[in-house]
Amino acid sequence: MKASRFFISTLKEAPADAEVMSHRLMTRAGLIKKLGAGIYNYMPMGLRVLQKVERIVREEMNRAGAVELTMPVVQPAEYWQETGRFEKMGPELLRIKDRHGRDFIVQPTSEEVVTDIARQELRSHKQLPKNFYQIQTKFRDERRPRFGLMRGREFIMKDAYSFDRDEAAAKASYQVMAAAYRRIFDRFGLRYRAVAADSGAIGGDLSEEFQVIAATGEDAIVYCPTSDYAANMEKAEALPPVGPRPAASNAMVKTPTPGTSTCADVAKLLGVPLATTVKSLVLATDQLNDAGEIVKSQVWLLLLRGDHDMNEVKVSKVAGLEAGFRFATLTEIEAHFGCKPGYLGPIGLKLPVKLVVDREVAVMADWICGANEPDAHMTGVNWGRDLLEPDLVADIRNVVEGDPSPDGKGALAIERGIEVGHVFYLGTKYSKAMNATFLADDGKPRHFEMGCYGIGITRLPAAAIEQNHDERGIVWPDAIAPFTVVVCPVGADRSEAVKTAADALYDGLLAAGIDVILDDRGERPGAMFADWELIGVPHRVTIGDRGLKDGQVEYQHRRDTVATQLPVADALTFVRERVGA
Repeated sequence: MKASRFFISTLKEAPADAEVMSHRLMTRAGLIKKLGAGIYNYMPMGLRVLQKVERIVREEMNRAGAVELTMPVVQPAEYWQETGRFEKMGPELLRIKDRHGRDFIVQPTSEEVVTDIARQELRSHKQLPKNFYQIQTKFRDERRPRFGLMRGREFIMKDAYSFDRDEAAAKASYQVMAAAYRRIFDRFGLRYRAVAADSGAIGGDLSEEFQVIAATGEDAIVYCPTSDYAANMEKAEALPPVGPRPAASNAMVKTPTPGTSTCADVAKLLGVPLATTVKSLVLATDQLNDAGEIVKSQVWLLLLRGDHDMNEVKVSKVAGLEAGFRFATLTEIEAHFGCKPGYLGPIGLKLPVKLVVDREVAVMADWICGANEPDAHMTGVNWGRDLLEPDLVADIRNVVEGDPSPDGKGALAIERGIEVGHVFYLGTKYSKAMNATFLADDGKPRHFEMGCYGIGITRLPAAAIEQNHDERGIVWPDAIAPFTVVVCPVGADRSEAVKTAADALYDGLLAAGIDVILDDRGERPGAMFADWELIGVPHRVTIGDRGLKDGQVEYQHRRDTVATQLPVADALTFVRERVGA
């Protein structure tokens, strides 16, 4: 490609609403252009990146035996009504009506439609296993779209769905996809981790996220530097404390703590470690009648160490809370504790509550909690002596740096990541809801065992930029750069020798199958270099009169601080070796 025939539109400044580096740089480099809230045009330079991402994904999906198809962006609501997701998904699911008043949705994912295809087309166990995938536009009506392509409303995803005869076969298909994903992300040239994850709203019990490591990532990734253990914060297990609970050594005393409504404030006032305090979190569960009205509510008290945070996913798996919970209202709190939040605790309750205690709190002695009256806390609290032993002890906290790894091979570390891929084992969640069956080898109908596998095609370039950029712009890995090499002739409009040498190198790179662009726009060197550094093309060859007089050209990788001088005759071979062509 020659730059004069391409479309290059760089900006000196990022738009005011660009909050993260990927959004700023993608806009400034002319990769995307905003059309509406969370909706972007993919400009020619950006489209080339997406096409390279798609090509790698297609090659590895095909290699893994998946079969590509395309499902509609706009789907009849009846399929989503079969699974109940039409009602359950909430406002993120964009619902529309056609001219006849029939309900449709704009797809955020396609489990229902692909399950309908399977129940019509896959009738026998002899047709299994099958894995259908698509690379298709999706829409999720985010309440607050932000961060450019990181959290847009319209986006492109690769979603795949496997169909198997039994659980063992489905888990084998899952492992094939997990291996394919590792090949895909290895080829992207990004630092990433595959982490055990909670399946969330889609469902299933075997799940991994693929996270691109970036300091600006929204997700916390928990891993063990000395083993293969990795999980996201929702999934990471906090092991039970080692050793028995210490014996009580202090009497329980109501202690004045004026104006100290947080554990940190109490610890500072009393001059004790934060880990000796216990925080109280009050939840509620509701019993509904057939009309969806609340007929009865149950209040729950959760106790965590003062320096720990509640993990909502873990809490949602506690018996009695798995059907859903909410934070208790101020009225409910005052009725049960006789006090406003900030001084709550498990001693002297006005009404009974259900108590859930984190593992760490269950082995604490002489701890500090709220006294259920303003400006007071109880110190020297002990289980068994001052209150009954807890009935329900569970892992309900986020792990912290330094916790022992669940595999026993070291201590946990935490870094930030951006989720760009996710693989699920779904089981029969959708096949049962839609009565999608096949005839097994015994002649009886059985529900398909399913898996689901997604990659954020448009999110991935943004994640790559968050990981790979500097003060000058983007630094693309070779595999997904819009162009692999840029040839920059300086003064080609004034020097036939420069033009001839640039054209020769350009032609040679093209013939070698290298994705190269020749900047023949006649820009000044400073402006030309600034454009390509902003855009992030990884390899640059500069040709100028001064160098040619000495038989030299300059090569510089985007990460290099200085250029390398090359003999003109060696330039093609050198660049081919650098790009692996």
